[in-house]
Amino acid sequence: MTNNDILRRLRYVFDLADTKIVQMFALVGVEVKQDEVTCWLKKDEDPWFKTCPDEKMATFLNGFIVSRRGKKDGPQPVPEKKLNNNIVLRKLKIALNYKSEDMLEILTLADLSISEHELSALFRKQGHKHYRECKDQILRNFLEGLRLKYRASE
Repeated sequence: MTNNDILRRLRYVFDLADTKIVQMFALVGVEVKQDEVTCWLKKDEDPWFKTCPDEKMATFLNGFIVSRRGKKDGPQPVPEKKLNNNIVLRKLKIALNYKSEDMLEILTLADLSISEHELSALFRKQGHKHYRECKDQILRNFLEGLRLKYRASE
């Protein structure tokens, strides 16, 4: 999945206005212009569409965590320069304060069934013998499960 797809889906699920997204960046000390956010949210074929870079997406997810859970004491996390689905899923888990059971429940809402062991493998460090790459299908289904949980009535 592209960063733009993830951003569009999160925006819809949590009903985030462009101004709210800009505020989330500000929570972690990064200034982005509303026009920039609007370009990231455009459809891919739109002439004003711009790709959301990994570092900006990581910064947004850090801001999403702060907006949902508050600022943590001590040094703030540095946004990753290179993102993958595992990192995105981990950051969403932190932001939503989900436990493994919550994650599995959300995936089940989207008709994806994985075991607790498979789920924990997604959160291991790369290089660990039980590490498993999070494929687009898992992340897409997780975001769909969030949509079903938070916006199902629409």
